[in-house]
Amino acid sequence: MRAMRRTGVVLFLVFTFLVFTVSMVPAQEPTGGGPSFGMDLALGVVSFVDEEDGETLTYQQIGFRPHMEIGRFGLGLDLGLNYRFTGGDGSEFEVREEDWIPSGEVSFLELYLPKIEYLRYGRKGDSLYAQFGSLSNTSLGNGFIMENYTNRLFRPGRPIFGGVVDVDGTLVGVPQIGLETMVANVAAWDVMGVRFYTRPLVGMALPVLPRLQIGSTLVVDRDPYYHIRKNETPAYEAVFEDVDTSSPDDPVIVWGLDTRLPLLMSDFLRLDVFGDLVWQEDRLGGMVGTGGRLAGFLLYGAQIRAYQDNFVPTYFGGTYDRRRVERYLIYTEEVEVDGTIGWLGRLGVSLWSDSLVFLTQLSGPFETGTGARPELQSTLTLAEGIIPGFAGFSFDARYEKFNLKNLEDLVSAEDAIIGARFNIRSGPVIVRLSYNLMYDPLAEGDPWIVTSGLETAISF
Repeated sequence: MRAMRRTGVVLFLVFTFLVFTVSMVPAQEPTGGGPSFGMDLALGVVSFVDEEDGETLTYQQIGFRPHMEIGRFGLGLDLGLNYRFTGGDGSEFEVREEDWIPSGEVSFLELYLPKIEYLRYGRKGDSLYAQFGSLSNTSLGNGFIMENYTNRLFRPGRPIFGGVVDVDGTLVGVPQIGLETMVANVAAWDVMGVRFYTRPLVGMALPVLPRLQIGSTLVVDRDPYYHIRKNETPAYEAVFEDVDTSSPDDPVIVWGLDTRLPLLMSDFLRLDVFGDLVWQEDRLGGMVGTGGRLAGFLLYGAQIRAYQDNFVPTYFGGTYDRRRVERYLIYTEEVEVDGTIGWLGRLGVSLWSDSLVFLTQLSGPFETGTGARPELQSTLTLAEGIIPGFAGFSFDARYEKFNLKNLEDLVSAEDAIIGARFNIRSGPVIVRLSYNLMYDPLAEGDPWIVTSGLETAISF
């Protein structure tokens, strides 16, 4: 753990040096109009967790990332090569075969589909939107079933190719209906979700009510043990040596009904009210809430939740892929969690047209001793052009903490997922530094999973 922290410090110092070096490169004005084709060439270092012994290995990286955009269509590839020197005189090296040769539990599609970094049509909110590749912040409806799901938690060692497709009825002249769909992994079809919604009063000459939206959501996890089979480290093999992970007894099936009504939509105040009824097996949970934006910059939200025994609110959350088995044990009632009444609070700020956004969310039960504990999620995003003198600097970070027992736990990395990315751009050159720290509650021995990377990329 100390070695990983030292590595992170060294990477940060090198990154700082490169920032000032790159800042000397004169900026170039982007050209616009028509189709665009380009290539990013990157050189850097990245760390991986070795599946043989669970140790962290550092590799040099050469990245080839061609990309193109034609109208609403966009395509990007990630054809990186990771290698490290193994000889004492630096003349011998090895290429990381796991990036290119299927082996063990990894299929051809699981390995090669993620070479497509993104395949996109349109933008979120368009009447037709499709995004394939890495998924971040994927939600369905009000988020009481799925909110901020991501399939990126096993990067860089194991990227996953998922997809999202949204269709609004306005595309075909039927504004009363719409559809949202997602699949976490196109190569495995394990976690899949769909939401159908209707705006039954749209077009009517009524105040407020035409904005009413009613929806129904279904999310299924066909294989809760999927990532256990893929993670073949000795620690995982020891934990699950007595468990048949080849096929779970039952899939996870979560479905529900939701409604949302935007009451106020002025520049000064945006206010939505919403609610959900959700079933997990024969267990019922419900939520009513409100949220929006005040004075143009203050983000807020609050919910009251009630659920029966062994019901997990927001079952498919941002840390789901790292907590699949933990939640599956609750779902199958092998671990008991008492029903209770809970709460959620959300507060944040958004400034300069969402160029600086900070949002924090805390949720949990009103009473103790139920088997469930509060959870915290915080994100911070800084876009380019905000810091004077460093127009090309951008930054995003996240901190997710679960199983909170007391206030001291807020600053402890145990039971946490922490990530940060720093970028500095000057003309065609960009320097990136990433650092991720995850606590794996299922691992024996060292529960810390640390990955980091540093690269300099040039766009052509």
